[in-house]
Amino acid sequence: MSDFPNYSDRIKEDLEKLKQQEQQKKSQRQQEMERDRRLVQQEEEYQLLRKKQRELEREKAKLRAEIKRRQEIKAEQERIKQETFNREERRKQQIQSDRQKVRKQELQNKSSSPSYSPSSHATVEDQLKELDKLIGLNHLKDEVRQYINFLKIQKLREKQGLQPIPITLHSVFCGSPGTGKTTVARLMGQIYQQLGILKKGHLIETDRSGMVAGYVGQTAQRVDELVHSALDGVLFIDEAYTLKPVDPGNDFGQEAIDMLLKRMEDYRDRLVVIVAGYGDEMTRFVNSNPGLKSRFSRYFYFEDYTPQELLAIFENFCNQHCYSLSEAAKEVLLTRFKELYDHRDKSFGNGRLVRNMFEKTIEKQANRLVTIPDVTTYTMQQILPEDIALMVNS
Repeated sequence: MSDFPNYSDRIKEDLEKLKQQEQQKKSQRQQEMERDRRLVQQEEEYQLLRKKQRELEREKAKLRAEIKRRQEIKAEQERIKQETFNREERRKQQIQSDRQKVRKQELQNKSSSPSYSPSSHATVEDQLKELDKLIGLNHLKDEVRQYINFLKIQKLREKQGLQPIPITLHSVFCGSPGTGKTTVARLMGQIYQQLGILKKGHLIETDRSGMVAGYVGQTAQRVDELVHSALDGVLFIDEAYTLKPVDPGNDFGQEAIDMLLKRMEDYRDRLVVIVAGYGDEMTRFVNSNPGLKSRFSRYFYFEDYTPQELLAIFENFCNQHCYSLSEAAKEVLLTRFKELYDHRDKSFGNGRLVRNMFEKTIEKQANRLVTIPDVTTYTMQQILPEDIALMVNS
């Protein structure tokens, strides 16, 4: 039995070798798998880094584009700012030029108009024609004409040796601002001159600030100086009710009233005083003092202008200063005047409102014209709907 080889041991050895080989292969496969896994991970990390790098490059590109865009915007803003500044300077120059033309025209009209300076060649009828030329005020015109006719007859009675009826020429003008009270007062002074009631018929205009001082004695001196400058003419006191506040306290307005009444008595044949203001306030003012009430018994009422009359006044301004309203602009103006008229209060501006709107309108027109390359005489005169200024009651 011993002569036969030992196969069992050999088999064991072979199995052990096979087992070792299998373990080696398994270990080798694991190493290869680990290497592959690390390679895959490295590849993924590399791709992730590449992706982040591309994203970073895109962000850099966006940032560069944003910086460029902002630089372009800033440059455009600077350009627009400079253009706006240049346009504003041209607009200011145009407005200044227009205002100088308006003032020059107003001075020419004022110096040439017979309704503002007494003339030895004008007659009472000439002055009444000037009154009739004023827009609106139809009821007032009738009152003034009746009053003047009454004065004419009194002068005729005096010439015929008949006893004239004692009359008081001092008047109260009641109405809102801008209704033509000062203009009518000037005409009245000229009519008084033509009738021989006053030698000069000129008008001196003042208000509380021109009469009342801040210290005792100065107010009387101011009033005295005003009266002397108005002798043989008309002293027109606007917003006269402010001389007698509702709560006077230590106000010097009463001193002005007392001196005025004294001088009216001293120069009753050489001075006509017209006080003006809102109707209710003027009634309170006159009734607050027996001396005032006895001297101011004649009232003239100035009604607010209607929207159509306001439009006519605006057209007068246009004609005086060489402007022309388009039909569309007239419609816009009339609509705006209707709105302002419907919502008016006692401070409704009337003629002053129209003047302010006219001045604002030509400013807007000038602002439009500076953007037009070639401005013609026609375009400089034409007022369009977009030029019409938006105003409030003031």
